[in-house]
Amino acid sequence: MKLLQQCMALFICWCLVMVGGRDPFALRAAESTSQPPPQAVQESPEQLQQLVAPIALYPDTLIAQILAAATYPEQVVEAERWIEQHKALQGAQRAQEVDKQSWDPSVKALTQFPAVLANMSQNLAWTSELGDAHLNQQQDLTQAIQVMRQKAKDAGNLNTTPQEKVKTKGQTIVIEPAATDVVYVPEYDPWLVYGYPLAVFPGWYPYPGLFLDGPGIAFGLGFGIGFFGGFGWGWNHWGYDWHHGGRVDYNHNSYISHSRTIVNRNSFSERGNFNRSTGAGFRGSSPHTSGGMRSGAFSGFSHGGTARENSFRGQSSFGGFHGGGFGGGGFHGGGGFHGGGGRR
Repeated sequence: MKLLQQCMALFICWCLVMVGGRDPFALRAAESTSQPPPQAVQESPEQLQQLVAPIALYPDTLIAQILAAATYPEQVVEAERWIEQHKALQGAQRAQEVDKQSWDPSVKALTQFPAVLANMSQNLAWTSELGDAHLNQQQDLTQAIQVMRQKAKDAGNLNTTPQEKVKTKGQTIVIEPAATDVVYVPEYDPWLVYGYPLAVFPGWYPYPGLFLDGPGIAFGLGFGIGFFGGFGWGWNHWGYDWHHGGRVDYNHNSYISHSRTIVNRNSFSERGNFNRSTGAGFRGSSPHTSGGMRSGAFSGFSHGGTARENSFRGQSSFGGFHGGGFGGGGFHGGGGFHGGGGRR
């Protein structure tokens, strides 16, 4: 009996040695490939409406650029800092220097709108979540934008003006600049303009020049786009196709983000879930969700605000900070501000 026990012990030791000699990385790889991709967390319609509220009333083409650039939050920060460091560059000089950068075309396009770029950098948790929703809930996000536009229209706050044209095509509300060489970015309180007080996106802070303290819409800054027209990432290379699931178009084709920061979970097996260069990857659940996986890589820290995870949800715009009354960074023609009228 004792001999049998000794033989069994030797056999078990030999098996452990054989298993231990196998490549542990190969074992891990096999385990990882056998696991199903993480389940995507879906934002509710109300949450998506809250998410798009700050940009839903922008011109269609500008929304296309914002959504595409939101999938590159780290480049948004880099570009905003670059603009701050090169304030002396205006017009054609700025366009030429921007063209030399390695940023995604959508990020380059937003350098035409420094205040918009700065707002995205300041509210980086919001930007990251917007990029995530664009990649993973494209049709739902498009519907949220249209719902908010209809609410603003019903409230009397979305109409054709000298600065922009508002058209209804079937069930779709389209917003276009009134001029071909200058784009006006509307100023409004995204939590009041839709006819009823909306809960503020946690940690969201208004950027001076893009925010109106009170109901209604105003137009203050006109951004000249002529100097950027000769580059492949300029204004006329972008569009928003409402009739194909809310597709962002770039050069008349569906825009495809190659970001390694915000993950498209619809093609998870091809894209992977980890940014090896920055260490960024999926984030855990937020107050909007329970369980599941999200890819807003910048949600864990704040760039001028508080991340969604650490913010108080349900905050009211009444009594909070309002940034109206300041001038934001914009230019028209040779680099000067172009006024566009008051509140409507």
